[in-house]
Amino acid sequence: MYPILVELGPLTIYSFGTMMAIAFLVAGYLTGLELERKGMRSELASTMVLWAAVGGLAGSRIWAWAEDPSVLLDPIRAIFSGAGFVWYGGLIGGTVAVSAVIRRNGLSWLRVVDCIAPAMSLGHAIGRIGCQLAGDGDWGKESTLPWAMAYPQAIVGWDYPDGVRVHPTPIYEMLAYALVFAFLWSIRKRRQPDGTLFWWYLVLAPAARFAIEFARINQPSAFGLTQAQIFSLLLIAIGAWRLVAQSALPAAESRSLPRSAGR
Repeated sequence: MYPILVELGPLTIYSFGTMMAIAFLVAGYLTGLELERKGMRSELASTMVLWAAVGGLAGSRIWAWAEDPSVLLDPIRAIFSGAGFVWYGGLIGGTVAVSAVIRRNGLSWLRVVDCIAPAMSLGHAIGRIGCQLAGDGDWGKESTLPWAMAYPQAIVGWDYPDGVRVHPTPIYEMLAYALVFAFLWSIRKRRQPDGTLFWWYLVLAPAARFAIEFARINQPSAFGLTQAQIFSLLLIAIGAWRLVAQSALPAAESRSLPRSAGR
């Protein structure tokens, strides 16, 4: 664990903020490649990443503050340390911000979000490395498995007795989202309706979070499920509904779909 990478006088560089920056850069690069491959301007990716960062940070913070107003006591530290982030709040905020960019440039929303979906998966995986390094409270329940670990230097504090180890759930999520990225990246050039990759993302990424949530320490909210699991089910339902609807396209319409240009 390395919550703090560098301290230079009043300047502190946190591992979470560093990995978050890397995640946005990688996501922007991959999105640019996909935009160009589909005949759109690759430079729009940097604009989308900027607004995704602004909207995502705002959305995650608003959600976190609604759940725990104590985060407001030290907002500057919280922004860069990794404490107080809520992924689904960031997803909503980032989607709203990027959608505004897409509309302003007169582009097809479904076509563009297909370019973003694989990059978003890999960015999320990289971001979870930051959670692991920082110890931002995303760890799981106590465990005796061989790979269980302690987080004594966690940025949010570690109040477990000596010898207690827990599920390293950030690592679980990192691996899961990396697999989602690998799947989406492998099918991106198939002949398929616009939006297919994004709908698959809404099924697979939330499904991974739903499953891993059973190993995390979040308290149930309703029906024995946590808030994250309930929201995951909602996203899975939306993605599955759209995929089923697309599979019902008339055969003639399906044959007319353009095959993605390859590189």
